[in-house]
Amino acid sequence: MRHLPVRSLIISAATALGVLTAGVAQAEVSGPESDPVATTAAPGTVEVQVTKLTHAQATARLRAAGITWSSSGNCSDRNKPTCTSFEQVNLATIQGAETLKRASGCALNVTGGTETGHASGTYSHWNGYKLDFGLATCVNNYVRNNFTSIGGNQWRSGSGNIYYLESNHWDVTYYNCGGC
Repeated sequence: MRHLPVRSLIISAATALGVLTAGVAQAEVSGPESDPVATTAAPGTVEVQVTKLTHAQATARLRAAGITWSSSGNCSDRNKPTCTSFEQVNLATIQGAETLKRASGCALNVTGGTETGHASGTYSHWNGYKLDFGLATCVNNYVRNNFTSIGGNQWRSGSGNIYYLESNHWDVTYYNCGGC
């Protein structure tokens, strides 16, 4: 029997899993809807890839899905905090909203997108990972009854996205498309 150091076995297993996962993801997700979260770059590194949308591309998708949006300023300028903008939103974020709409059957109204005025951070509104949804009984019940409570008014979907119930809206972080 050949003895390998534990570290070598872990790295080999991780590499094999990465290759297998990449192959499965490639087989299942292809074409224009593809939005790979990560691909293997040099050995031992991961390169993150995110597809960004324009405001017009995002609103066309939302409109087609029956999802509405609104802003207190009646505008879409990304640099004005009273607007609701989708400029530079991640494709996976919009797909996540589409998935929520399809799965819940609820009316969805987006009240916050990529406009300035939200908290900063890697997985922020500005960076395209978050949307705010207006409160509605249907959405409230769907999230509470179908996702896992993780404390602090937060629920995690089966795909790992986080739904945070703030005082007057749902703040949703989309790490992925939610099973699109």
